[in-house]
Amino acid sequence: MVKNNLKVSIVMPAKNTAAYLPECIDSILNQTYDNWELVVVNDGSTDQSDEILKSYGQQDTRIRVFDNDKQGIIPALQLTYSKTTGTFITRMDSDDIMPNDKLENMVNHLLQHGKGHIISGQVKYFANVLIGEGYQKYEQWLNNLTASGTNFSELYKECVIASPCWMVYRTDFEKCGAFNSTIYPEDYDLVFRFYKYQLKPIPNSKLLHHWRDYPERTSRNHVHYAYNTFLEIKVHYFLKLNYDSNCPLVIWGAGTKGKKVAELLLANNIPFHWICDNPKKLGKTIYGQKMLGVASLEKMENTQSIITVANPLAQQEIKSYFTQQQQKPMEDYFFFC
Repeated sequence: MVKNNLKVSIVMPAKNTAAYLPECIDSILNQTYDNWELVVVNDGSTDQSDEILKSYGQQDTRIRVFDNDKQGIIPALQLTYSKTTGTFITRMDSDDIMPNDKLENMVNHLLQHGKGHIISGQVKYFANVLIGEGYQKYEQWLNNLTASGTNFSELYKECVIASPCWMVYRTDFEKCGAFNSTIYPEDYDLVFRFYKYQLKPIPNSKLLHHWRDYPERTSRNHVHYAYNTFLEIKVHYFLKLNYDSNCPLVIWGAGTKGKKVAELLLANNIPFHWICDNPKKLGKTIYGQKMLGVASLEKMENTQSIITVANPLAQQEIKSYFTQQQQKPMEDYFFFC
């Protein structure tokens, strides 16, 4: 066990997870690193969550429980954070499980690398039913990024840091705006701000989080985590952090995602060119934009591209094209799926 006086603050909103809370909190109580505080906000639960939380709080003074006067996960996170006192900040979901050495592993990495860094870890989905193929692919993709510390290299594809599996210094968290933002999905928004303020991901191949999946899970059902919301936050931060108005902007792909990105760019009065390889669409006009072929790129210089093509083989071909053109990811081109 690491011996120091640096406290870890674990922030955890809880809503109707009574069936999973004992296993979750017990996994925190069993941590090899014991200098922690668990600050929990009961976000309007209608099951037995409140009774369970208060029972644990009576047994261990490191566990403090509050009620959310407002409704929603962002107000809950804001309230939990306002009650924290630790040097390190991390988040936990009330239906998940920590391996016993999670906090110790994360603290050790941050002590070794210092401020300006963020530590995450490998995650593993578990459920009473078969984990869907999409979740399995996301888990593998996310873990590969985390193992190499290259999370931000594919920032616009999906959320590149698991929301209940990161830790940072409080001072860095404050620099990034903490939970002050009101943009949903709140976990993806926070990761964009980690990127904005240049926190460096620390490579980690250690399994540090067991991520529970079940039909009632919030991320599966709430409007804040819907497909369109993710595209909205991607375009919002692309225009804020990476867009170069001096470069011609190109959308690749005219499927559902490409059309949504086009709508969002038009709503922001951002000019763009639109290319696809569908012969039925080439030459036609969508949203007032003429659909162009890839060959039209030869007439453009210093382009920035947003790729909304999801097919893996097509993505590889597109990457090869950019490599041949000596264009760089997260600078000249951005995969949005």
